[in-house]
Amino acid sequence: MAHDGLRFGIFLAPFHQLGDNPTLALARDLELIKWLDDLGYDEAWIGEHHSAGWEIIASPEIFIGVAADRTKRIMLGSGVTSLPYHHPFLVAQRFVQLDHMTRGRVMLGCGPGALVSDAYMMGIEAEKQRTMMDESLGAIMLLLEGKEPVTMKTDWFELKEARLHLKPYTKGGFPIAVASATTPSGVLTAGKYGVGMLSLGAGLPGGPQKLAEQWKLGEEQAAKFGKTMKREDWRLVINMHVAEDDEQAMREVRAGERVETLSYFSETLGRPPMRSENPLAEGLQAGTTVVGSPETVAAGIRRLLEFTGGGAGAVLFRSHEWATREQTLRSYELFARWVMPQFQGSMDSLYASREWVSENRSGIFGPHMGAMRKAFTDAGQEVPNHMRMTLHTGKTPLNEQ
Repeated sequence: MAHDGLRFGIFLAPFHQLGDNPTLALARDLELIKWLDDLGYDEAWIGEHHSAGWEIIASPEIFIGVAADRTKRIMLGSGVTSLPYHHPFLVAQRFVQLDHMTRGRVMLGCGPGALVSDAYMMGIEAEKQRTMMDESLGAIMLLLEGKEPVTMKTDWFELKEARLHLKPYTKGGFPIAVASATTPSGVLTAGKYGVGMLSLGAGLPGGPQKLAEQWKLGEEQAAKFGKTMKREDWRLVINMHVAEDDEQAMREVRAGERVETLSYFSETLGRPPMRSENPLAEGLQAGTTVVGSPETVAAGIRRLLEFTGGGAGAVLFRSHEWATREQTLRSYELFARWVMPQFQGSMDSLYASREWVSENRSGIFGPHMGAMRKAFTDAGQEVPNHMRMTLHTGKTPLNEQ
């Protein structure tokens, strides 16, 4: 990655209010990722959904292909590809192709499928989805490994001497991560295959308090299968909005968040069990949502990381449209300017340089003043009135403060 330290990005489901022009909404999503790329964000994960009206991206791969052509450095992943909906051979082939077309900027996010309505329309039984995801990821890992042809048969897909004719572009393979929300299945699958984890549960009530426990569970599972979990591949997904001060930030998001909660999560989905009635207030208290000034948001992220018991590799912000378009873009800019550097070490040398100059200014500027006086004397000129005090005392307006 381009930065040392913590990485930042977004998790773009996306969430667009029903009634909003979907064509323009998709265009805004692409513009947002371009903006994040310009601001130096590290990652963007794009979702896959097929029903319920709000989350309107059906193919992360198509979206990634377009976004890659409009950006320069940001990593682009599926957040997530619902593995039970696809033959694993085709998933592997598509992401290897994207790996080449993006020159190593693609990531594969895996999950069982978030909306039961999607699975229902495809005749997939809900209780089988997690098993199907595990089976599919196992096949994908073997195909990407490419050591030998893969022959495998389950009750929903079959591989006969299958091999990828195109190897991944990324040396060692592109990043793969498994989504984890409330149940332990995602953590166990990530550990089993030694891949990354997308902790969506970090943004849900009670989620942060379970992070250390979940990581330990993943490490134990990885050890059973001879794999290793890496904290740098662990991504925490939360809600965020930044404004100049706390009150302004709350004013900007309060109404939009309420519309999303009532219209989508309550009236459409029937409010899933892990979704509270007042997620904004409870999220602020629990640390699953950080809204406020740059100082407040930075403190919230530090608090979140404390729950991990050792840190994570990245924090992703669930992309929402609680605020206006202008306020949302401004929020990401404020975060990139005033919060991001605190976690990436990019300001350390600047602060050190400023401190060194401040502490040594008399020794540094003293000889300089003498040199300036001599320059006027050698030229046979008098020192200008406005400079006499500076040259006499050795103090400049800067070091007088």
